[in-house]
Amino acid sequence: MKNPLVRLLSLRRAVMVIVALPLVVSLAVMAYAWPASRIAPRDLPVGIVGTSEASQKVVEGLARSKPGGFDFHLYADEASARSAIKSREVYGAFVVTPGSLTVLEASAASTSVAQLIHTSGQQLAAHALQSAAKEAPAADRTSVRSKAGRTARRAVTKPSAKFVVTEVDVVPSSADDPRGVVFNSAVLPLTICSILIASFLTMSGLRMPRWRRVVELVAACAAAGFTAYLVAQGMLGALPHEQVATWAAVSLTMLAISATSAGLITLVGPAGLGLTALLMVFVGNPFSGVTSAPEMLPKAVDTIGQWLPPGAGANLLRSTAYFDGNGSEGHITVLALWCVLGLTAVALGRRTRTAADGAPVQHVDRADGAGSEAPVQSESETPDSHPTPEGQSESPALMLEAGPVRSHARHAADH
Repeated sequence: MKNPLVRLLSLRRAVMVIVALPLVVSLAVMAYAWPASRIAPRDLPVGIVGTSEASQKVVEGLARSKPGGFDFHLYADEASARSAIKSREVYGAFVVTPGSLTVLEASAASTSVAQLIHTSGQQLAAHALQSAAKEAPAADRTSVRSKAGRTARRAVTKPSAKFVVTEVDVVPSSADDPRGVVFNSAVLPLTICSILIASFLTMSGLRMPRWRRVVELVAACAAAGFTAYLVAQGMLGALPHEQVATWAAVSLTMLAISATSAGLITLVGPAGLGLTALLMVFVGNPFSGVTSAPEMLPKAVDTIGQWLPPGAGANLLRSTAYFDGNGSEGHITVLALWCVLGLTAVALGRRTRTAADGAPVQHVDRADGAGSEAPVQSESETPDSHPTPEGQSESPALMLEAGPVRSHARHAADH
């Protein structure tokens, strides 16, 4: 007859394979595919230069084409609009003059948004031409009566209207990465590597003072951030400006993810590794908006993404690499908060270890360097601790009682 316990374990395994694993895969696919399928402007900040009637028509045209898609900021002149783009207040601006439209964009802020602004400018130009054609009469017809009493008609046509569209990339992407492919592809590997660093340092089994574990995390992230920067800029040319600040941004992002992972592992054990992967890889990365912009994601998703290290780190990296650090204050605050929480958990939290007999043993790393992990003696180290036929170790009382009997048996065998 089959053991009921074995049958129960087989049932649990079947449920895991048939139900749980497909569910996890479907949720992972949805986490990445759903935000990507809903990309559209939502209160995307753009600038409008001037308050003339032409500027008002631009606002009306954009609002009509993308209802609720744009958040309009008015500027007195083109120089003010350019300054706002460089300060990361807006993603682009429209400068309208009679017969012309200047589209200011910043591909470094987001190639997807720059393309959207470019398309919107073309649509505005087409609409302006249609309006001009409707307002201008096709022909000015007058009637002139000749001396002979006949009526002659004369058509006076006007030259076709022209509307000039000029595009200016105020903050362009790197010439080696014009579409931002390298930049967009770097966030996920950085996230995964940061989690691996934390798991290696926290689950290695080495006993060390807590302060040393914190120092190792900081040093490892700084070194890994430097190598990542060397690859992204030295080999691929994707991060062209502010070398030291950009390296610091990469390292801070990795430290925020690593510290969070190490803190969760310290508090709840190996399950913390799964929690970190769920939070950072399957939520933080697809919600970061790195491939488009936070304002292009569904509502609430953009906010969640910017409060997690992948989203905050990606925007911080854009600010340091292309915008002289403008607009980076909030992202630095978010990353610093995750670093503090994670490192505090590493320094003060408890870690759970499983002993050789399967019983959980809790301990706290001492700050003075003397580890409090009591060595667990293996069953093979003590002759009297061999398991009984029932699979359990003998109790001390039984071992004491059995001691003289065994000694007497050995003495008889010697004789």
